[in-house]
Amino acid sequence: SSSKPTPIFLPLISTIVCSAPSFICLSLQVMLVGDSGVGKSCLLVRFKDGAFLAGSFISTVGIDFRNKVLNIDGVRVKLQIWDTAGQERFRSVTHAYYRDAHALLLLYDVTNKASFDNIQAWLTEIHEFSQQNVVIMLLGNKADSTHERIVKREEGEKLAKEFGVPFMETSAKSGLNVELAFTAVAKELKHREMKEPNEPKFQLQEYVNKEMKGVGCCRS
Repeated sequence: SSSKPTPIFLPLISTIVCSAPSFICLSLQVMLVGDSGVGKSCLLVRFKDGAFLAGSFISTVGIDFRNKVLNIDGVRVKLQIWDTAGQERFRSVTHAYYRDAHALLLLYDVTNKASFDNIQAWLTEIHEFSQQNVVIMLLGNKADSTHERIVKREEGEKLAKEFGVPFMETSAKSGLNVELAFTAVAKELKHREMKEPNEPKFQLQEYVNKEMKGVGCCRS
């Protein structure tokens, strides 16, 4: 008789003791995915280095990654962030990394309708190759491009609601919500790993909405 397929669960989150001061430290893998040119590399550089690569277009070949440590509610969380190539010819390389990702930030460009229309195909691919319960967040990037905008914020919100994923708009150029995007998924994963038995579930979208409301429209 054929055996049932084994369900795939998230890879183990590494809990290690960091160097002094010795906080508990979680090590998490976060993956940036989306069409080529949506701003994945610029988002990563903005988050890691606080800079914007003005006037340059980076086309990632295969996979690039950087590390950054965040303090999440007194816990040191080390994020290893993988920046993936959006081009079709590198897709098989990207597939190999999905299984090890704890969180996926899925980007489209608000000035590029095709990148938005392709989100459903990306989500199909994510569900095929990634782990069960992987954290997915949809990001409408280049939100600073007011005059070139084609995809309305409401369209992004509607699509995210359809697929049951949290959503926000970001700008690697201005820094809008960049830190918040990474902090939010880190909080979700930290909460899953260290949740007390009677503690309520962390509401990622509620947290994002509250943080954005608290700082108006210009969070960096």
